[in-house]
Amino acid sequence: MNRYPLWKNLLILVVLFLGVIYTLPNFYGEVPAVQVSSAKATVKLDPAIVAKAEQALKQAGVSYDQAYFDTNTVRVRLATGEAQLKAKDALEHAFNPDPKDPAYTIALNLLSASPTWLTSVHALPMYLGLDLRGGVHFLLQVDMKGAITKRLDSTTGDLRSQLRDKGVRHGGVSRDGENLVVRFHDADVRNRAREIIRDRVPDLILTEKAEGDELLLVGTLTQVAKQKIQEDAVKQNITTLHNRINELGVAEPVVQQQGADRIVVQLPGVQDVAKAKDLIGRTATLEVRMVDETATQAGGGAGTDTFPERRGDQVIPVVVKKQIVLTGDRFNGASQGQDQQSHGSIVSVDLDAAGGRIMRDVTRENIGKRMAIILFERGKGEAISVATIQGEFSNRFQISGQFSPEEANGLAILIRSGSLAAPMDIVEERTIGPSLGADNIKKGFHSTLWGFSAIAVFMLLYYMVFGAISVTALAANLMLLLALLSLLQATLTLPGIAAIAFTLGMAIDSNVLINERIREELRNGASPQAAITAGYDHAFSTILDSNVTTLIAGIALLIFGSGPIRGFAVVHCLGIITSMFSSVLVSRMLTNFIYGRRRKLEKLAIGQIWKPQA
Repeated sequence: MNRYPLWKNLLILVVLFLGVIYTLPNFYGEVPAVQVSSAKATVKLDPAIVAKAEQALKQAGVSYDQAYFDTNTVRVRLATGEAQLKAKDALEHAFNPDPKDPAYTIALNLLSASPTWLTSVHALPMYLGLDLRGGVHFLLQVDMKGAITKRLDSTTGDLRSQLRDKGVRHGGVSRDGENLVVRFHDADVRNRAREIIRDRVPDLILTEKAEGDELLLVGTLTQVAKQKIQEDAVKQNITTLHNRINELGVAEPVVQQQGADRIVVQLPGVQDVAKAKDLIGRTATLEVRMVDETATQAGGGAGTDTFPERRGDQVIPVVVKKQIVLTGDRFNGASQGQDQQSHGSIVSVDLDAAGGRIMRDVTRENIGKRMAIILFERGKGEAISVATIQGEFSNRFQISGQFSPEEANGLAILIRSGSLAAPMDIVEERTIGPSLGADNIKKGFHSTLWGFSAIAVFMLLYYMVFGAISVTALAANLMLLLALLSLLQATLTLPGIAAIAFTLGMAIDSNVLINERIREELRNGASPQAAITAGYDHAFSTILDSNVTTLIAGIALLIFGSGPIRGFAVVHCLGIITSMFSSVLVSRMLTNFIYGRRRKLEKLAIGQIWKPQA
C-alpha cells in the first residue's frame, strides 16, 4: 500500500497553502501613490506628519484611499492617476511653501494593491526590475584623480601641522600634481623632516631633489595607497548614493560597482529623471565654527553668518563667526553612545590627526564658549549641533545634551554624512518607460504560459493520469517559486522570467524520470503498487544527483556573475529547491491519494507500456 503518514500529508498541504497566500499579492497589481520623505538630513519625519498630509489633501478636495507612515516616509494611496497628480500638487504646496528651499521630497510612486489582510502577514508582491517596471538607469564615472587629489590636499595640511609641532623649519609644503613638495634650506633639517614624514605618513615614497638654492623633499603615494584610496572612494560614494536614493522610496534600487571606477544606479518606477539626477549629484559638507555670543544678542553683524537650528518643532537662529575651524574631511566617524556618569545619550566624534591638533588649540582658548557644527546641503547651511566647550580635547570628543537615543543616533548619522568621496560624472543615461516594461511583462508571461501549456499537453497525452499528476506538481512548483520570490522580496527581471521557464523544463524532467521508472518496473512484472513504490524510491537518487549538480552550476553563476546573470541564478537556484519538493513529495502525495488505498489494483493509467518480445 502506498500511503504517507498523516503528518506528512498535513505538512505538504500547509506548505501549499502558504504558497497560495504568498503568491496572491502578485496578481493584485499596483495603484498610484504619493510619497513624502525628507529632502534635508536635518528634517525627520514621524507618524504625526500623517495628520498634516491628510489635512492638506482634504483642504484640496483630493480623495484618497489610505495615508500611513512607513519607515521614515509618508505614503498616500490613491485610486487614479489624476488623483495622484492632484495629491502631489497639494502636498507640495503644504510641505514646501518655499519652492527654492524644499524641506520635503514629494515623489510619485506605485504601491501594491494587495488587501490589508495579506499585507498584515507580510505577503507582499515581488519587486520588478528596471526592464519590467520601467525607470531610469545611470552609469556614473568616479573621478579617481579627484579622490587622490583630495587625499593629497589633506595630507599637505597634515604635514604642515606635524612639522610645525616638531619644530622643523621649512620653506613651504605644497602639492604639485600628484606629488607633495617640501622645501628646505638646510640638509640636516631635511633629513630630520624625512624621518618624521616616514614615521607619520608611511604611504609616501620620499625622494630628494635640489632646485637652485633650495633642497626639496618630494613625496609620491605608493601604488598600494592609490589603489586603497580609489577603492575607498567608490565604496563611500555607493554608501552615500544609497542614503540619498532612500528619499525617493524606490523599491529595490540597484546601486553597485561596475569595473574599477564606475557605479551603476538603477531606479525602477522612477520617471522623473531631473529629480533623480539632482538627488544623485547633491553635495553636502560639514563645517565647525565658533558661535558669536555678542552677535547673537545683537542679531548678527559683519564677520558673522546666521543659520537655523531645529529644536523639535522650533527653528532658532544661530549666529556664528565666518572663520571655519574644521571642515567635514577632518571627521573620521561619529557614533551614538551613553555617558557613564549621567547615563544620558551622547555622540562620540573622531577626528584625524590634523583635525585633532586644530581642535586642541581652539578648545584650549575657548573653554565655556559655544561651538556649532553646520551642515550644508544644496548651498544652504543648517546648524545640526550647538554645544558648549567643557574642556580641552583633540582627536576624540563627545557631544552631550538632552538627547534621546534616537536623536543622538540621528546626529551621529548627520555628522557621518557629507560630500561624495570623489566627484562623479554621468556617462550613460537611459529611461525605460512603463509601457515598455508592461510589454516585457506581457511577453514574459506569454512565453511562460505557452511553455507550461506545451509541457502539459505532452504529459497528458503521453502519461495520462500520471501526466495529470505531473502537471499538477509542476503548477505547484511554479506557485511555490513565485511565493518564495515574494517572501524573500527578490527582484524579478527578464532574465528571471527566463529562469522560471527554464525551471519548468528542469522540474518536469524529474517527473519524467519517475514515470519512466514506474513503467520499467511494470515491464519487469512488478505489481502496480510495487511499481509505484520502486519507481519513486529508485528515481529519487537520480533526481537528487542531477539537481545537486545543476545547483552547483547555479551557485557558481550567483557567486561570480553580476547584473542579469545574478538575476537568472537567483531564480534558478530557488527553482531547483521548489522542484525537488513538488516533483517528489507533491506528486507522490497525489499518486498515493489516487492509487494508494486500492488494494486490488490491476493496472496504472500511465500510457502505453512497451514490453519486450520473447
